[in-house]
Amino acid sequence: MPVARLSRAFALALALATVPAAFAQGAPGKVFRYAFEIAETGFDPAELSDLYSSTVIANIFDTPLTYDYLARPLQLKPNTLVALPEVTQDGTLYTMRVKPGIYFADDEAFGGKRRELVAEDYVYSIKRLFDPQKKSPNLYQLEGWIAGMDEVLADARKANRFDYDRPVEGLRALDRYTFQIRLKQPNYNFIYYLAYCNLTCAVAREVAEKHGIRTAEHPVGTGPYKLAFWKRSSKMVLERNPNFREEFYDASPAPDDAKGQAILAKLKGRRLPLADRVEVYIIEEPQPRWLAFLNGELDFLERVPNDFANVATPNNELAANLKRRGVTMERTPGMELTYSYFGMKDPVVGGYEPEKVALRRAIVQGQDVGAEIAIARKNQAIPAYSPIGPGALGYDPDFRSTAAEYNPARAKALLDMFGYVDCDGDGWRDLPRKSPSDPCSPLVVEYASAPGAQQKPLDENWKKNMDAIGINMTFKKAKWPDLLKESKAGKLQMWGLGWSAAVPDADAFFVMLYGPNGGQANHSRFNVPEFDRLYEKAKRLPHGPERSALYREMNRIFLVYAPWRLGVHRIYTDLSQPWTVGFRRHPVMRGWWKYVDIDAPALATAAR
Repeated sequence: MPVARLSRAFALALALATVPAAFAQGAPGKVFRYAFEIAETGFDPAELSDLYSSTVIANIFDTPLTYDYLARPLQLKPNTLVALPEVTQDGTLYTMRVKPGIYFADDEAFGGKRRELVAEDYVYSIKRLFDPQKKSPNLYQLEGWIAGMDEVLADARKANRFDYDRPVEGLRALDRYTFQIRLKQPNYNFIYYLAYCNLTCAVAREVAEKHGIRTAEHPVGTGPYKLAFWKRSSKMVLERNPNFREEFYDASPAPDDAKGQAILAKLKGRRLPLADRVEVYIIEEPQPRWLAFLNGELDFLERVPNDFANVATPNNELAANLKRRGVTMERTPGMELTYSYFGMKDPVVGGYEPEKVALRRAIVQGQDVGAEIAIARKNQAIPAYSPIGPGALGYDPDFRSTAAEYNPARAKALLDMFGYVDCDGDGWRDLPRKSPSDPCSPLVVEYASAPGAQQKPLDENWKKNMDAIGINMTFKKAKWPDLLKESKAGKLQMWGLGWSAAVPDADAFFVMLYGPNGGQANHSRFNVPEFDRLYEKAKRLPHGPERSALYREMNRIFLVYAPWRLGVHRIYTDLSQPWTVGFRRHPVMRGWWKYVDIDAPALATAAR
């Protein structure tokens, strides 16, 4: 099908009129175009946690380590380091040496000089997570682990000011290129943090101090791309970083991985990044996103919208018309989870009293995830039976529990048993009464939800299911960034979220239930000491039977108290145009743009 021009309506939706003339006319080189379904929040690694912003920064900044893009099972490798870290036998001391000759993108903060990446940049960037003024949503990953940092953090909180020049025992540069991190005790997931941009991407101190609170709008890194244009919640343009080091395509797919081997054969030895520019549009509604791909206006469609799954992939096979056009499909279960949490400090659904636990468990068993998958998600998901996402260490595909299964009869029985009955005859259940003479108080459960076509069938399923067991559910509608702020402040009663693993371990999911992380990753503010004890013990153990046993016990505690309604593990169906080469979904790696190529002759042929 010939590439169509953007329709007037779609052009307006993408706000192309706001793009500077140089971009509007089309700069030379290869351009990779795709869309986010949710808007970014900013570009400061220390201040963000959402998937979309995290993807952008992972392509602008550099972590010490990265993943082999094609290796399965997952394999870490040096990124800006000369080699993998030297780790002491007790697993507490990491020594790392930065490659000389890596430079930041040019910025006025550097006074017209080339600025080399050095060890102190990583020391400074990690310290930024502990700065109380940053209010980092990622601090929970490192707080309490780095030797000597607890004292520094306590003083910083008292003064509301972080002293970046104060030495920290467990975080120091030994020389220009060598730095060390000393942990107070072993953390066998820490090595993965060195490949997670939100924790360990290098930010230059000069840039952060010059731009201050505007650093989130002004990212300057050593990665393959730099931000050239940004219209908030509309469009981003990233261009090749001219200072990016010499780096060439290499990977280690398994010998029997035909697709991986084919990608490697085609791209091995090519200088990175392969595309000169990346254009990212924010298209929240599924229809215009789908039509943009069909019309050739997007080179890649990340996650086919559920509304169009039966059109694009009938019977989970690529549609014949798309095959004829040369479109390719990749279909993989995500190392991720959707869930609906209960605010554990909410006076209605929160708390650990038997009647509160019973209410949550009744809501859990009254909600039909199977219908959600069939109707709202068009069978592009599998049910979640535990918080752990597929492929993560600790995931058990055979685990099942009656505690999380759909059983409206049992839900009604639980509600009746604990006094959630209709005492005023209006058709809705009321809160339990201590005595028959007490007045009736309505039971109303408020579910937070973003507007939009994708959310509507999910909300309808919830409403239908709660109606069936006599619970009056209402919906609080607001934009996703606004709901996120309210959630972190503990102001939401219920909210449905998605969570993508940043490390390939069950820890990436159980971290959302660890008590001290309340208000950060732990949106529900679930806080059970026994769970926390097991979580802390598991972090100190390498992967193996002992840690797996701890994860099973943590899952049991989770199911008993029911702080969430488990949702699904989504199946990601990604489509690439015939001229888009090299995409391979990685379970946790977000800095993948540099590995995608645009076949200029194939694009030119399609455009004729």
